[in-house]
Amino acid sequence: MASTFEAKGAAEHRRELLAGATGRVIEVGAGTGLNFGHYPGTVTEVLAVEPEGYLRARAEEAARRAAVPVRVVVGTADALPADDESFDVAVASLVLCSVPDQVSALADIRRVLRPGGELRFYEHVRAQEPRLARIQRRADIIWPLTAGGCHTARVTDDAIEQAGFQIETKRDFI
Repeated sequence: MASTFEAKGAAEHRRELLAGATGRVIEVGAGTGLNFGHYPGTVTEVLAVEPEGYLRARAEEAARRAAVPVRVVVGTADALPADDESFDVAVASLVLCSVPDQVSALADIRRVLRPGGELRFYEHVRAQEPRLARIQRRADIIWPLTAGGCHTARVTDDAIEQAGFQIETKRDFI
Protein backbone atom coordinates (compact mmCIF):
# COMPACT_ATOMS: atom_id res chain seq x y z
CA MET A 1 0.00 0.00 0.00
CA ALA A 2 2.84 2.39 0.75
CA SER A 3 4.02 2.59 -2.86
CA THR A 4 0.46 3.36 -4.00
CA PHE A 5 0.09 6.15 -1.43
CA GLU A 6 3.50 7.56 -2.35
CA ALA A 7 2.53 7.68 -6.02
CA LYS A 8 -0.81 9.31 -5.20
CA GLY A 9 0.72 12.29 -3.41
CA ALA A 10 2.36 11.14 -0.20
CA ALA A 11 5.85 11.56 -1.68
CA GLU A 12 5.05 15.19 -2.50
CA HIS A 13 3.78 15.73 1.05
CA ARG A 14 7.07 14.32 2.38
CA ARG A 15 9.11 16.62 0.11
CA GLU A 16 7.08 19.60 1.32
CA LEU A 17 7.44 18.52 4.95
CA LEU A 18 11.23 18.29 4.81
CA ALA A 19 12.05 21.17 2.45
CA GLY A 20 14.33 23.65 4.17
CA ALA A 21 15.16 21.44 7.16
CA THR A 22 18.67 22.07 8.46
CA GLY A 23 21.07 20.67 11.04
CA ARG A 24 20.49 17.65 13.23
CA VAL A 25 17.14 15.90 12.83
CA ILE A 26 15.40 13.29 14.96
CA GLU A 27 12.70 11.36 13.13
CA VAL A 28 10.21 9.78 15.51
CA GLY A 29 8.66 6.55 14.28
CA ALA A 30 10.67 6.33 11.09
CA GLY A 31 8.77 3.30 9.82
CA THR A 32 10.37 1.92 6.66
CA GLY A 33 12.34 5.11 6.02
CA LEU A 34 10.13 6.66 3.35
CA ASN A 35 11.22 10.15 4.40
CA PHE A 36 14.95 9.49 4.07
CA GLY A 37 15.16 10.23 0.35
CA HIS A 38 13.51 13.62 0.85
CA TYR A 39 15.92 15.16 3.36
CA PRO A 40 17.76 18.12 1.82
CA GLY A 41 21.54 18.41 1.85
CA THR A 42 21.28 21.05 4.58
CA VAL A 43 20.51 18.26 7.06
CA THR A 44 23.76 17.13 8.67
CA GLU A 45 22.43 14.02 10.41
CA VAL A 46 19.19 12.12 10.97
CA LEU A 47 18.60 9.95 14.03
CA ALA A 48 15.70 7.72 12.99
CA VAL A 49 13.87 6.13 15.91
CA GLU A 50 11.73 3.05 15.21
CA PRO A 51 10.49 0.53 17.80
CA GLU A 52 9.22 -2.20 15.46
CA GLY A 53 11.83 -4.68 14.24
CA TYR A 54 10.51 -5.38 10.73
CA LEU A 55 10.02 -1.69 9.97
CA ARG A 56 13.40 -0.83 11.49
CA ALA A 57 15.16 -3.36 9.21
CA ARG A 58 13.52 -1.77 6.17
CA ALA A 59 14.52 1.68 7.46
CA GLU A 60 18.13 0.53 7.77
CA GLU A 61 18.07 -0.47 4.09
CA ALA A 62 16.61 2.93 3.16
CA ALA A 63 19.24 4.68 5.28
CA ARG A 64 22.02 3.14 3.18
CA ARG A 65 20.50 4.79 0.07
CA ALA A 66 19.91 8.22 1.66
CA ALA A 67 21.82 11.28 0.50
CA VAL A 68 22.29 12.46 4.10
CA PRO A 69 23.70 10.47 7.05
CA VAL A 70 20.89 8.47 8.70
CA ARG A 71 21.33 6.31 11.79
CA VAL A 72 18.41 4.03 12.66
CA VAL A 73 17.97 3.10 16.33
CA VAL A 74 15.52 1.30 18.58
CA GLY A 75 13.33 3.54 20.66
CA THR A 76 9.86 4.84 21.35
CA ALA A 77 8.33 8.29 21.03
CA ASP A 78 7.87 8.69 24.77
CA ALA A 79 11.45 7.69 25.65
CA LEU A 80 13.62 8.97 22.81
CA PRO A 81 17.23 7.75 22.95
CA ALA A 82 18.70 11.25 22.75
CA ASP A 83 20.09 13.98 24.97
CA ASP A 84 18.08 17.00 25.99
CA GLU A 85 18.09 19.92 23.52
CA SER A 86 20.25 18.04 21.01
CA PHE A 87 18.28 18.43 17.75
CA ASP A 88 17.37 21.32 15.47
CA VAL A 89 14.35 19.59 13.95
CA ALA A 90 12.02 16.79 15.02
CA VAL A 91 9.95 15.00 12.39
CA ALA A 92 6.74 13.10 13.13
CA SER A 93 5.35 11.52 10.00
CA LEU A 94 2.20 9.41 10.32
CA VAL A 95 3.19 8.31 13.82
CA LEU A 96 1.34 10.46 16.35
CA CYS A 97 -1.87 8.65 15.43
CA SER A 98 -0.42 5.41 16.77
CA VAL A 99 1.64 6.30 19.83
CA PRO A 100 0.04 5.02 23.04
CA ASP A 101 0.21 8.46 24.71
CA GLN A 102 0.42 11.60 22.56
CA VAL A 103 1.03 13.88 25.55
CA SER A 104 4.06 11.86 26.68
CA ALA A 105 5.42 11.52 23.13
CA LEU A 106 5.12 15.24 22.42
CA ALA A 107 6.75 16.07 25.77
CA ASP A 108 9.74 13.90 24.90
CA ILE A 109 10.00 15.42 21.43
CA ARG A 110 10.03 18.84 23.09
CA ARG A 111 12.75 17.63 25.48
CA VAL A 112 15.17 16.68 22.68
CA LEU A 113 14.63 19.85 20.62
CA ARG A 114 17.01 22.71 21.19
CA PRO A 115 15.46 26.08 22.10
CA GLY A 116 14.08 27.50 18.87
CA GLY A 117 14.00 24.05 17.25
CA GLU A 118 11.04 23.00 15.19
CA LEU A 119 8.62 20.11 15.01
CA ARG A 120 7.58 19.21 11.48
CA PHE A 121 4.61 16.90 11.21
CA TYR A 122 2.70 15.02 8.52
CA GLU A 123 -0.24 13.50 10.33
CA HIS A 124 -3.85 12.71 9.71
CA VAL A 125 -6.27 14.36 12.11
CA ARG A 126 -9.95 14.17 12.93
CA ALA A 127 -12.06 15.63 10.13
CA GLN A 128 -13.68 19.02 10.65
CA GLU A 129 -16.86 17.85 8.92
CA PRO A 130 -19.07 16.22 11.61
CA ARG A 131 -20.21 13.29 9.46
CA LEU A 132 -16.65 12.34 8.55
CA ALA A 133 -15.53 12.75 12.18
CA ARG A 134 -18.28 10.33 13.30
CA ILE A 135 -17.10 7.80 10.72
CA GLN A 136 -13.54 8.15 12.01
CA ARG A 137 -14.63 7.67 15.62
CA ARG A 138 -16.55 4.53 14.65
CA ALA A 139 -13.60 3.22 12.64
CA ASP A 140 -11.40 3.65 15.70
CA ILE A 141 -13.23 0.78 17.38
CA ILE A 142 -11.54 -1.73 15.04
CA TRP A 143 -8.96 0.17 12.96
CA PRO A 144 -6.27 0.47 15.68
CA LEU A 145 -6.34 -3.31 16.14
CA THR A 146 -5.65 -3.92 12.44
CA ALA A 147 -3.48 -0.92 11.55
CA GLY A 148 -0.61 -0.84 14.01
CA GLY A 149 -2.43 1.18 16.66
CA CYS A 150 -3.47 3.97 14.29
CA HIS A 151 -6.37 6.10 15.56
CA THR A 152 -7.99 8.04 12.74
CA ALA A 153 -10.04 10.34 14.98
CA ARG A 154 -7.27 11.87 17.08
CA VAL A 155 -7.12 15.64 17.12
CA THR A 156 -3.36 15.60 16.73
CA ASP A 157 -2.98 19.24 15.71
CA ASP A 158 -4.65 20.31 18.97
CA ALA A 159 -2.40 17.94 20.94
CA ILE A 160 0.67 19.50 19.28
CA GLU A 161 -0.42 22.99 20.30
CA GLN A 162 -1.32 21.85 23.83
CA ALA A 163 2.23 20.46 24.13
CA GLY A 164 3.55 24.00 23.68
CA PHE A 165 4.36 23.96 19.98
CA GLN A 166 3.19 26.78 17.75
CA ILE A 167 1.82 25.61 14.40
CA GLU A 168 2.99 28.14 11.84
CA THR A 169 1.86 26.33 8.71
CA LYS A 170 -0.81 23.71 8.33
CA ARG A 171 -2.36 22.35 5.20
CA ASP A 172 -5.40 20.11 5.26
CA PHE A 173 -6.07 17.69 2.43
CA ILE A 174 -8.21 14.63 1.84
